Amino acid sequence: MIPFLSLKDVTALHGDEINDAVTRVVNGGWYLQGNENEKFEKNYSKFIGTKHTIGCANGLDALIWIFRAYIELGVMQSGDEVIVPANTYIATILAITENGLKPVLVEPKLNTLEIDDDLIEDAITPKTKAICIVHLYGRNAYTDKIGALCKKYGLKLIEDNAQAHGCKHTDGRTTGSIGDAAGHSFYPGKNLGALGDGGAVTTNDDELAKAVRTLANYGSSKKYVFKYTGRNSRLDEIQAAVLDVKLKYLVEDNAHRKQVANYYYDHINNPLIGLPDRLPNEQNAYHLFPILVGEDKRDALHDYLEQNGVGTVIHYPVAPHKQECYKEWNNMSLPITEYIADHELSLPIGPSITLYEVAEVVCFVNQFK
Repeated sequence: MIPFLSLKDVTALHGDEINDAVTRVVNGGWYLQGNENEKFEKNYSKFIGTKHTIGCANGLDALIWIFRAYIELGVMQSGDEVIVPANTYIATILAITENGLKPVLVEPKLNTLEIDDDLIEDAITPKTKAICIVHLYGRNAYTDKIGALCKKYGLKLIEDNAQAHGCKHTDGRTTGSIGDAAGHSFYPGKNLGALGDGGAVTTNDDELAKAVRTLANYGSSKKYVFKYTGRNSRLDEIQAAVLDVKLKYLVEDNAHRKQVANYYYDHINNPLIGLPDRLPNEQNAYHLFPILVGEDKRDALHDYLEQNGVGTVIHYPVAPHKQECYKEWNNMSLPITEYIADHELSLPIGPSITLYEVAEVVCFVNQFK
């Protein structure tokens, strides 16, 4: 059996240090907003390249607090528009609508699977206040053209960096430090994953950082004094300690992911299989390895691989604009996004899979007809 991702095996890579960290926190008797959070936030800021990291409960909350903070600071207001890729996990869009803002969906490029920067300017209106890019699958979605548009129209640039810990832009900046603020997820399956839920906001904006931290602590920056109607959304000490251990090995673990991905790129040879453009290694953290399966054979390939002991996952079979929760969008036509939803399949990748197992996966993929 070759699992899509074995969290048990991933944890075991650094198991002794993780166990020591958890034991230290348990025996220390301080479980929230203590030294472990302070240390992880400091180290993560250094890794990403920002002044501030604010730990929170999960990646969705991280994005919610960014938009909410901008509203509280008077930068945005209910009804303002945020340009966002149509091809994304729904959390990106939920964070926008949660704050009474209007998502404006822009199609991706089929060869990159990321937002098409040639389509963004036509989507900008007087009500547009931000562009939210998503480094989906671990691929760098930022382009200099997007940066120029933000400058031209005075827009905030927000990054959804939930899947791209350690990815870089061509100029060497790490994703999560490129925009005005970024949301990060530490869901267990991510490149930097906790042993439960966790998330963070990174930014260089002092005022925004203070507002985000306050909002995520019931709206309070001083005990029993509440500036905002916030919520309880904090990263606990155990998760912070675990993340700080795993952060030390993130570059090494990502390097293994890149070995796996390069093997796939070099050896997959099946006319039914399409691969997104191959980026330079530093511009892809390879959270996922998506392929596009032609001739409506995606589900058949999924079943074939499962029958041969290879785990795969579809990311994502129903596009956000086709979800029942956004039924007002169900009649929209976004053909590239819909094509990806109908044809995408993710192959096993991660820090614990062996290259022998990867070669087995490639054999099965190439044999599929």
